[in-house]
This record gives sequence, C-alpha cells and structure tokens, in this order.
Amino acid sequence: MSGRIVVHSLDQARAALAAASSLKRRVVLASGHGAGCYAGPAWFKSLIEQAKSAYPGCQMDAVLDCGDAAGTALAALLMGLKRVGFSGCCTAQARLGEIARALGAAVESGGGEDALDLRDGKNAAARCEAYLAGGRLA
Repeated sequence: MSGRIVVHSLDQARAALAAASSLKRRVVLASGHGAGCYAGPAWFKSLIEQAKSAYPGCQMDAVLDCGDAAGTALAALLMGLKRVGFSGCCTAQARLGEIARALGAAVESGGGEDALDLRDGKNAAARCEAYLAGGRLA
C-alpha cells in the first residue's frame, strides 16, 4: 500500500521521500491540480528527479496533474513522465491512454484517492511522517 502526497515544491517532495524512506513505505508524489498547465511538465520532472536523487532507494511514483489540457498531458508523456492526470473529454482520454501505453506510461482520470496535500507548506516533514505511518490525513 502506498500513500499519495500532493507536493508543491522541492522541499515538500524531499520531506515526503524522507518520510517514506525512513518508514520503508512506497509513496506517490502528485502535483497540485492543473500544475502541468501553470508550472509545466519540465518543472515537475526536474522536481521529481532532484527529490529522488536525495533518496535513491525510496520506492515512489509521480503523477503530474494536467487538468483538461491534452497537449500538456501529451508533452509530459513525451518528456518521459510515466503517470499523468487528465480530466478532459473521453476522446482525448482514450487517445492519450493509447499513447501512454505505447510509452510504458499511464493516464489517470480520477484522482478520487485520499491524499495528503501540503499546499499550506506547514510542518511538511512531520505531516508526511504521520500520514505515511498511520495512513491518515494530517
């Protein structure tokens, strides 16, 4: 079982991976809603690569939320991201899914999963540790 943590900065991503590493838990680092559109796939890819380099043994996945922007989702997939969130039309969803599968990636349409959102930036390390230890939102 893995926890899903929504990160908005490199410090938050590192805090999440530090907690996951110390607890030996798998974690999913997710961007904020629509971050693919306002921050871009390159930003998220760099954030994930930098955070992972500090915790190379940590078991983690990353998901960039692209909102309903099919072009942004496609750019993220072509840039090498393995999971993107997309909430656009069914036709675009199906086509992006085909492209993702061909690239060994996946497109998520839901996001109904409970997650710890670090948007307020307060006590990220402690909140990640508590969430991953008990699976509860902090």
